Amino acid sequence: MRSIVYTDNGPVSVLRLVEREPDPVGPGEVRVRVVVSGVNPTDWKTRSGATGHADGLSVPNQDGAGVVEEVGPGVTGLAPGDRVWLALSAWQRPLGGTAQELTVLPADRVHPLPDAAGFDVGASLGVPALTAHRALTVAEGLPARLAPGSLAGATVLVAGGAGAVGHAAIQLARWAGATVVATTSGPEKAALATAAGAQHVVNYREGDAADRIRGLAPEGVDAIVEVAAGANAELDRAVLRPGGAISIYANDGGAPFALDVRAYMTANARLQFVLLYTVPRPALAAGVEDVTAAVASLPVGEAAGLPLHRFPLERTADAHAAVEAGTVGKVLVDVAAAEG
Repeated sequence: MRSIVYTDNGPVSVLRLVEREPDPVGPGEVRVRVVVSGVNPTDWKTRSGATGHADGLSVPNQDGAGVVEEVGPGVTGLAPGDRVWLALSAWQRPLGGTAQELTVLPADRVHPLPDAAGFDVGASLGVPALTAHRALTVAEGLPARLAPGSLAGATVLVAGGAGAVGHAAIQLARWAGATVVATTSGPEKAALATAAGAQHVVNYREGDAADRIRGLAPEGVDAIVEVAAGANAELDRAVLRPGGAISIYANDGGAPFALDVRAYMTANARLQFVLLYTVPRPALAAGVEDVTAAVASLPVGEAAGLPLHRFPLERTADAHAAVEAGTVGKVLVDVAAAEG
């Protein structure tokens, strides 16, 4: 089979296309023929060595979608021919990445893909949607599970509404009935956040963003999904309701995050840092169930607020470079032709 591999951390040039034998399927494991692989910032950061170190031969990319080819002993609920989406494929499993024609994974990383979703949607779930789910389910007074109506009456602020996690957070929050306010840096990204479903979009570079958000949510927002904790700390404190939660999954821009202890204490605020690799397993499993249930409301593509950028498998290095350069939208790698 064709597989993208690397043995040393470094720039995109360490990625190479090879032919190798498929891995065997053991107890509790599933072999999936990958159709589309999704690329996230975590993938290039791991490959580069910024957040991980190569331990021998490794295959990149955590997310993907495809068709079950074989199931090992003890696997239930999955069968050959099932359409599936994959998440955290390469976590502690160097050869499990989705940038290859066949991958073998533990069954709990392989999830049924409803007929309402194509492989592009399936490959776009994983890290973005599960991160968004976690960020939306940690505020005091809000439910720990998402379902239609579960966030009715709540107001959610999504920072960076044009990014992949922001896009998923907008869609999931709207599916659950929340009022969504998104912040963006300009009209083009504002249009994407609106297309994703945000009812209100605020350009944080124009005027007093806090005043405009407070005008939309006089009592403060219930939850904030935060991509740039350092840069947005003052704004977040200004618009969060007492007892609300700021879920921080990134610090884009790298600005220092100054913790004003008294201000957060006064607000009884909750700061929740989110990294999928260490999210408690029950919470992660709940996220998988809720995201799968919501999948019909999670479209991708420019009309849905998340432009797609496609690369063939042999150009996986270019796909990584695109994500590393901050390409707006979702970068996908076409691994195989979809059947049926």
